[in-house]
Amino acid sequence: MSEEHQITGAARGEPLSANQIGVRVRVPLSGAPSAYWSRVLSAHLVTELTGHRAVGHMHLDNVVRGSELVLDGVEEPVADCLGPVIARAVAAANHASRRSDLEPQPCNVAVGEAERIARKVSLPPQTLSQ
Repeated sequence: MSEEHQITGAARGEPLSANQIGVRVRVPLSGAPSAYWSRVLSAHLVTELTGHRAVGHMHLDNVVRGSELVLDGVEEPVADCLGPVIARAVAAANHASRRSDLEPQPCNVAVGEAERIARKVSLPPQTLSQ
């Protein structure tokens, strides 16, 4: 099923608490995207911003919140390039959701093998909730 969203307004800025760096930037979207669309958008943001100066304090996980993109920790040096990066990420997420070849990909191991490996992860008893 195809999904498409557009940026519907200007970015708005909000201060963060005194112990945080940068500002919160909110970008309105035309609707509330699916989890798949949100993951594609986040992946494109991470890819494009990795290695750019002044992104060390940006929070790029859970960027899509309802019908907004919310970026915390945006510093002034990265603000100049952020608009085009966000626009390309939205376009990429829209394009990915229109693809008709999104068939499930083969797994790298069988489910049983994954379970066998997971059973080897020993968690301390106090971390397990009853």
